[in-house]
Parts: sequence; C-alpha cells; structure tokens
Amino acid sequence: MSRSAALAALAAFTLMPAAARATTLAEWKAKLPPDTYAVMFEAGTEPPFSSPLDHETAAGIYTCAACDLPLYSSKTKYDSGTGWPSFYRPLPNAVLTKVDTSIPLETRTEVHCRRCSGHLGHVFNDGPQPTGLRYCMNGVALHFHAGATA
Repeated sequence: MSRSAALAALAAFTLMPAAARATTLAEWKAKLPPDTYAVMFEAGTEPPFSSPLDHETAAGIYTCAACDLPLYSSKTKYDSGTGWPSFYRPLPNAVLTKVDTSIPLETRTEVHCRRCSGHLGHVFNDGPQPTGLRYCMNGVALHFHAGATA
C-alpha cells in the first residue's frame, strides 16, 4: 500500500463514527471502570450479592455497560436467589452465546453482548417459565434505564 493510500485509509477510519468501527480493548480499558472491564473483556465475575441491580424492581431497560445496547426488559427480570441480576429472556437480537469450558469438568453457556462482544454472564436451564432459562448476569456489565422501553 502506498503512503498516500495508507493516509487516506487512516483519515477515513478517523472520521468514521465511533459506533461504526470496532472498539479496541485498549479503548474499552480506558473507557470502563476497572471492575466492569475485568468482567466484560477478561471474562471475570463480580462477587454474588454485590450489585445493586440484583434488587432493582423498577420498570425499565437493562443495557450493555460498554456499548449501551438494550439487552433485557425489567418485565423478564426475577429474583433467582443467586446474588446476580437474573432474567428469563433477552430482548430480540441482543445477545450471543458460546460454550464455556473454563471450569474443569463443567460446560456452561456464556452470554455476550451482540454489538461489542462484552461478556455479560451465563445462561442456565433452571429458570422460570415461560422459557425455563436463567440469564444470570453480572451487574457491572449492565446499566439500568428506569422507565425506558424497548
């Protein structure tokens, strides 16, 4: 690539809206609080019963703490007794899942934000009806917007 073509590509990237380009890990690390970054981009887990969102009961929408994508409606939130905010269904096209084998002899399903790929938590097959699923999320990976609707 010629120098002028490289500079043109760099200029185009720089002028591109932030939402249209991939955010680097260094950018996320600079933007997010350390505990949020550790959970979302280093697959950490916050301590149980540490998130105020576990006890949030107001109507609203839970969004990704990194990219603000709407993820869950308060209508699907319930008290699972696990110490983490839990939901029985994400909003349409909000999350992606993948197999997690990080714990020896245990296979879990990891949940990620569809837009930024940030780690949110895990989904288990022990939730309430109508889905029978428990989306067990780290509170630091979520923001709550009271009164918002999806």
